[in-house]
Amino acid sequence: MATIELKADITGTIWKVLKSVGDAVQEDEAILILESMKMEIPVASPDPGTIAAILAGEGDIVRDGMVLVRIDVKD
Repeated sequence: MATIELKADITGTIWKVLKSVGDAVQEDEAILILESMKMEIPVASPDPGTIAAILAGEGDIVRDGMVLVRIDVKD
């Protein structure tokens, strides 16, 4: 099993966390919503898998390139 990391593409604030550690996710399924400059930007899984870690919570300020989520995917 491989682990992938989802990173913030922009500096902003975590507006909403939609999933929890241990939840299964599908390809392109949103895990959290990042708010920046009054825009809502979903952070979605690029592959199906299981959420291994969520490293930022609602209200946290994140910077571009910061790891937000780790997902375990099958090789």
